[in-house]
Amino acid sequence: MRRLEEVLKSGKFAVTAECGPPKGADPEAILKKAELLKDKVDAINVTDNQTAIVRMSSMAACALLKQNGFDPVLQMVVRDRNRIALQSDVLGAAALGIENILCLSGDHQSFGNQPQAVGVFDLDSIQFVQVVREMRDNEVILGGDALSKPPKVFIGAAANPFGDPLGFRVVRLAKKVAAGADFIQTQCIYNLERFKKWMEMARERNLTEKVYILGGVTPLKSAKMAKYMKYKVAGMDIPDAVLARLEGVPSKKQAEEGIKMCVETIQGLKEIPGVSGVHIMAIEWEAKVAEIVERAGLGPRPTKGK
Repeated sequence: MRRLEEVLKSGKFAVTAECGPPKGADPEAILKKAELLKDKVDAINVTDNQTAIVRMSSMAACALLKQNGFDPVLQMVVRDRNRIALQSDVLGAAALGIENILCLSGDHQSFGNQPQAVGVFDLDSIQFVQVVREMRDNEVILGGDALSKPPKVFIGAAANPFGDPLGFRVVRLAKKVAAGADFIQTQCIYNLERFKKWMEMARERNLTEKVYILGGVTPLKSAKMAKYMKYKVAGMDIPDAVLARLEGVPSKKQAEEGIKMCVETIQGLKEIPGVSGVHIMAIEWEAKVAEIVERAGLGPRPTKGK
């Protein structure tokens, strides 16, 4: 059993983190980032050309992590692949020993460094979850052709509790659960009260009995970063109080305040019924993950089989 699934099924509070592959072919770049997370997290997500910027493939980076003893989570976006390529890559990932797949839509290509690229979106993210579930559980691809060996993968999806209307965000979560998601990783949480309402609605529909939910957190480095995310990043909910708190300390101390707020959010998440873990997205700040995990009382991580 893969490490992430083992921790979640044991009832322990899981910890995952995110690694962005390099904008080049150097394998050491991803391995150096991963070393910062060693024994601090249960699994490492590898982003798939995040923000539509060309990087080393998530598949290759995950294979490197697997070879070096990490439990990677392969992020796959439907933006760049049709249904043939998606299913082929799922089989390829399983053959390489990659056992966790996070099925995503992907940031629109207009945001990245290849705005002229043609978006594929042959399947949406919910359909993709369902396809992977069919491949794993029923051993068939789309159309019904049998597989010689199914991919035994732990299936993940993303959720954003902060879009409007709130009720629709829960409906969308329910659709991903029905499609076959085993675990959910959410958008960055800064508005904990809104997240609590979303979780309450999820519990009312018994969704937390059917899927593991990991709350997403991103430490803010500065008030400038908070403003950018608040006003420029779609689907982000940063309350005015969060921005005011950062602006209320000297610029040299804003990063420390951001980490402190991140730790407080994690501690809040641990108290919410139905939250099974945390997903730390320290954007190009992996060196701080160990500190966040320690200060939040989440370390050391349990070893495999214990």
